[in-house]
Amino acid sequence: MKEQKIIIKKVKGKGHRKGHHGGEWKVAYADFITAMMAFFLLMWLIAVLAPEKKKTMAQYFKDVSIFENTGSGFFEKKIGIMGDAGTLKTISRQGDFIQPGQEEFLDKLKKDIETKLAEVKDQILIEVFEGGVRIQMIDKEGNPMFTLGSPTLTDSAKKIIKVIASNIREMGNDVAIEGHTDALNYASNRYTNWELSTERASAARKELESEGLNPNRLTRVAGFAAKEPLIKSNPSDPRNRRISVVLLFNSSKETRVSQTASSNPSQVIGEFKKTKPINPLGTSS
Repeated sequence: MKEQKIIIKKVKGKGHRKGHHGGEWKVAYADFITAMMAFFLLMWLIAVLAPEKKKTMAQYFKDVSIFENTGSGFFEKKIGIMGDAGTLKTISRQGDFIQPGQEEFLDKLKKDIETKLAEVKDQILIEVFEGGVRIQMIDKEGNPMFTLGSPTLTDSAKKIIKVIASNIREMGNDVAIEGHTDALNYASNRYTNWELSTERASAARKELESEGLNPNRLTRVAGFAAKEPLIKSNPSDPRNRRISVVLLFNSSKETRVSQTASSNPSQVIGEFKKTKPINPLGTSS
């Protein structure tokens, strides 16, 4: 009997998996659903976030840059102090700068500001920089730290200085005091913002000493006129008129204590009415 040959025929499929029975679309659909779930979860978290935290987040994304070291940084910590009008005051705590003793000092100072200076706490800015802590007393329209065009402290300024002194007088750190004015000049050049800012810094020094600060701890009392404005976009802004008390935690005498640039001071210290002060006599404030 003749042997029968077995023929095997191979049939190649023509894109069977590419038809509607394939599973690739399921993977893409699952990725889309996951992304949408993450998006709506983010929207929900933002919706329930406290307004002051939203401001802090917005400030970070406004300042951060991958090209320049101008952002607040991913590791920067902030503690919020709420003003009477709901504005956010921040104590900037940059993790790399915190030194032994600073944490306790900042916590106690924050508590004293909230309890003893409730009516003026929106005029206090505290920032940590490399080597120390700067406490700034800032003018506000209608509630200045000094009388118009003079180095005479107002009652509000004296009250703030008293709280500052109670927090720093028992410490051994060196202290520097800085005076700043706005850009409005005197009508005469015989007395300028240089003299005014220096005299205001000295007036703050005398008040601190009267509240118990050891004068031997002072390393610098200086006036900067309007050369280092807090609100750089508006040199005539009343918030540029301020006194800075700098507590040095770095023993090096070469530590620069003049104004360190905040990421955006006008945002950091909250929202104020930006109006040019009326000065009929042509003198600086």
